[in-house]
Parts: sequence; structure tokens; C-alpha cells
Amino acid sequence: MPYPLKPGTMYMMPTHFGPMTGPRQGPGGKSGVFSPDQRKTMTVSVRFLTDGGQVEPFLPPGFTLDGEPVVEVFASYMTRIAWLAGRGYNVLGVRVPVVFQGSEDRASGPFLMVLWENLTDPILTGREQLGFSKVYCELPEPVEFDGETHCTASWQGFRFLDMKVRNLEEGDPQAAVSAPAPNDGTLKGVLHYKYMPKTGAWGEADAAYAVLSPAAGPGAPPQALYTGDGELTFHQARWEDLPTQYMIVNAFHGLEIKEYRGATIEHRVGGGDLIGQRIVT
Repeated sequence: MPYPLKPGTMYMMPTHFGPMTGPRQGPGGKSGVFSPDQRKTMTVSVRFLTDGGQVEPFLPPGFTLDGEPVVEVFASYMTRIAWLAGRGYNVLGVRVPVVFQGSEDRASGPFLMVLWENLTDPILTGREQLGFSKVYCELPEPVEFDGETHCTASWQGFRFLDMKVRNLEEGDPQAAVSAPAPNDGTLKGVLHYKYMPKTGAWGEADAAYAVLSPAAGPGAPPQALYTGDGELTFHQARWEDLPTQYMIVNAFHGLEIKEYRGATIEHRVGGGDLIGQRIVT
């Protein structure tokens, strides 16, 4: 007899062993068991102004740049994650400010072009459930020495990113809290583009649409905030270096850095499970 799938319960492949445990669902299909989240996160970010004409070709349908084409590259290092029973993982993301205009919805916020992670479990749950553009890489802990914080990313021994922050000064954590956005009918949050290929019909999609991680209000300030100067380099890769990711890395390598727009290091406690993720059309 075929096994039934429980309505309202999250499943992922393989479905035949029961509901999938993850950040939005606990053992046995229970929800809300990992709240409140007390993860500890250190985030290092560097921002630079680039040429908008170089970024626009990478934007999905319905997306346009919003204001100056300022690219933010950030690396977050997380520990004490409840849904991983206290373990942690690290992420590296690249985002630009955009507006999405669909047939029904208008939304604005950073477009997360790609998010590298160094653990399979959040990659799978984030791609399938949320629609994040997640891929794998190695993300060692940052090296802090002589007033400089150095972050790297690599794949199978090929280092494709170096990011450095220096001249740090302690800032006011309240400065990291955004003012409430005006209620003008535009949805606010982080934007993504979900795409899942249709098996056997190559070039066709089972899913292809924009999704939004809604902003949850101003939020709490970080425990500590530091501002300073930063610089980064995406190292050009051959196909032999990064067989499945060279085109991603080379796209960022090719962006002109007109000027750097500062760098930050934040320390936070807590986080959300993105259960409010939604499609925008």
C-alpha cells in the first residue's frame, strides 16, 4: 500500500522515510520546536560600487536595479544552531539592491544572487523549501591578526575569494537597525529566484518564479558592531578549477570595483526560520 503524505507537513527526498527534519520542522513533523533561536553569528561584509550595466544581465525576469549598483559580499559564521542540535555552519553571499515588479506584486530589497554554504543540510532545505540560490564551498573560520580580519572561500583546494577588513572602529549597534519602511504597498525583504528543472525535459522548468524572505520589522540591534575599510578579490577560475561554479566566480571577478563603500563586522544572537517565505508574482 502506498504511504500517504500528511497535509501541511514538509517533505523532501527521500519522502518514504517520513517528514524531513530541518530549520522549519522538528522531529516527527512538529513545527515551532526550535524557537527561540539562540544561534551566535559573526558577519563580515564588504561593499563596493560597480557598473550597473555589468550587473543587469544577471537579474531574473521582473528584476531591475534599485538605486546605485552597490554590491555587498558577506560571510557569516554561525554556531549553536538549534535545528542542528547545537552545531553550526558558515555562509558566503553576494547581493545587490533591486525592485521586483510582477503582475500582482511589487517588492524591493537586496537580491541574493548566490549563497555558498559549507554544509549539505542547509543547502538542500534552502534550495528546495525556500528557493535560495545555494551552492557548496569550503568556508574556514576567518583569520584575525594584526588588526585585520581575513576571510577566504574555496572549492576542492581552489581558493576563489579573498576578503579583508581593517581599520575597524567600534560603532553604535543601533545604527544597524533600519527605520520602518513606509507602507506604500511595496513588499520589503530579501529577494530570490527559484528554479527547479523538469526531469527529462531539459531546458524546461518544474518551478521558475521570484520568492521573497519578508522583512520582519526593524529587528533587534547586534550585540556589537564595527565599521572600517575592506577589499576583496574574486580570483578568475578555469573550468578545470571550478567545473560547476567557474561561471559564477568569473561573473563576480569581472565586475568593476569603482570604489569601496566600507566594511562591517557584526555579532548577533538569534535568528529566524524563514517560515514566512512566499512567492511573489
